[in-house]
Amino acid sequence: MSKNVQPGEFYIGTVSENWTEDALFYEYSTAADPIGSGIISPIPPKEFAPELYNSGETRIISLDLSNELKTKYPATSPSLLAHFIRINAGDSIQTQPNATSELYYIISGAGTTEVNGQTISWKKGDFLTLPAGLSSRHFASEDSTIYYILDTPLLDYLGAKATEARFKPTLYTAEQAKAKLDEVANAPDAHLKNRISILLNNQNFEQTLTITHVLWAMFGIVPVGSNQAPHSHKSVALDFVAYAAPGTYTLVGDKVDPLTKQIIDPIRIDWVTGKAFVTPPGLWHSHHNESGEPAFIIPIQDAGLQTYLRTLDIQFTHYDEE
Repeated sequence: MSKNVQPGEFYIGTVSENWTEDALFYEYSTAADPIGSGIISPIPPKEFAPELYNSGETRIISLDLSNELKTKYPATSPSLLAHFIRINAGDSIQTQPNATSELYYIISGAGTTEVNGQTISWKKGDFLTLPAGLSSRHFASEDSTIYYILDTPLLDYLGAKATEARFKPTLYTAEQAKAKLDEVANAPDAHLKNRISILLNNQNFEQTLTITHVLWAMFGIVPVGSNQAPHSHKSVALDFVAYAAPGTYTLVGDKVDPLTKQIIDPIRIDWVTGKAFVTPPGLWHSHHNESGEPAFIIPIQDAGLQTYLRTLDIQFTHYDEE
């Protein structure tokens, strides 16, 4: 007996599948800007205190904003997931993420990482990057804490598996990073720069000039009395305060006064040593130091990917400090 087959339907015997079930159509102006219309969830300027990790058992703490971002998987930003890791002396912890890039900043302590049959030693102030496809175990010779960034949400969103290592495990020592930052900070024109900082780079990424093909990492100083001019970019910043005395802070807002070049009605985020905070994309932000000590900040972003896509769109304002 014949059946009337409707457009979009396919029959196999008595089993039918409606291939048009998920298809929707929108008038252009109602769907062209899901961000501006609020359909897609905004990224909040969230703060994570050092009390999350500075004591207690060996563990990994995810800085998870999946509820705010409306994802079915852990995420701190649409493409990155930040963690704090605590490893007590004599303990170890294993990581084996589905990620193209892993970045570890050693907040405190010392230890080793075993990966691919090799051992990498690390200590306070070091940066370590690991590529895709690795299972690694991290051992602490003394109580250690780590700021740990992955791009797993990007792969979760794409439904992809990271299999190809695009770079080798790479260690950036505290001594090398501090020496380069001192060189930049002591340069005659340092006071003219919007940011006194260094960018960490891997030689495999000569176009993006970033620490991995996805991740971007900066190590910067905010001198005493500094009032940095606002700037903005399309990548989310997962900031970590390496050191700050009370009176150091960041201002964040969506508009800049055209005359004063300062942020209008900003949100203030006070810096605390060991604190992490999220700076949303596209917002103007500026760093200020009204304490009596230099402050140090480590922003980590997906700006390697954004730069490759030609979408980073970093912008600066300029005003004279009083």
